[in-house]
Amino acid sequence: MTALALTASGCVTVHGELAVVPSANRSEAARALKDFTDAYNKADKAYDPALDAGRVTGALGAINQAGLKARSITSPDGNPGHQPLELADAKYTIPKKAGWPRWFVADTDSNRDRDGGPEDNRWVLVFVREAPGKQWQVPYLTILSPDEVPVFRTDKDGWGEAVAPDSEALSVAPKDLSAEYASYLGSGEPAHFAPGPHTDAWRETRAKNARLPGLTTQYVDQPLTGGDFAPLGLMTKDGDALVFFATRYFERQTGAKGVRPPANADVRALMTGEVKTTVTKEWVSSQAVLVPRAGGAQVVVSGRLQGVTGATGS
Repeated sequence: MTALALTASGCVTVHGELAVVPSANRSEAARALKDFTDAYNKADKAYDPALDAGRVTGALGAINQAGLKARSITSPDGNPGHQPLELADAKYTIPKKAGWPRWFVADTDSNRDRDGGPEDNRWVLVFVREAPGKQWQVPYLTILSPDEVPVFRTDKDGWGEAVAPDSEALSVAPKDLSAEYASYLGSGEPAHFAPGPHTDAWRETRAKNARLPGLTTQYVDQPLTGGDFAPLGLMTKDGDALVFFATRYFERQTGAKGVRPPANADVRALMTGEVKTTVTKEWVSSQAVLVPRAGGAQVVVSGRLQGVTGATGS
């Protein structure tokens, strides 16, 4: 029975070493997507973070759980506008790898867009399983246009290729992306992030926010790389990689004399202290980026999902 259980879970021991095998079979991946969607809908309907806590982790877990916690306070009777999330047309890219954790990517079509037009998009979810007997959880979710989802590299059997955190085949190793993106947002360096809404435009928005009448806004960005926040990436057919990683940043607003910084109901629900002159919000942000092969072009930040996870008033 032990041998059968290990084989079914995808983890096979050969002479004391872990064999390189698919992270999941396709039916297991489909089941994980269904379990996530069911839990997500239950939690969203009730505004109860406990109902999907076991299905999220990492960056998405921090954002999802804080958001549900806030809304459980602002709307204690649940979500009056709940519409069940549906994720269809799932395309799974499952890498072969040794050891744990195991993971895969699901590229799906949600019922939250308009297919075939400029508002058409795909929900791309990363599923992670930490060890045998553990549940599949989602640490990363990004929403991309259909054209932004790359064609992933697969072998003759259709299995994907994971990117090593310290890969030298790419222009930036996945393990360095979080720190480099945090540095770029603060100083503009390193300058190998391509222009776009999540790079130079985001820096411009921050600069404008810093000069709002009666308010001073400061940002401090930090990398998030350990444990459930580890970066994960898949090689593309063209030799680039789609990599998911996380960052944390603090947004501190200080009012001029007689000006109290604004804080909406969801922020106040997560807040410690009382707003007198200052509000400090803690955000977790997850990014999906297309990293070119070594010597290639700039890193393109394709998607960013962020949420307030804590706040302090003073």
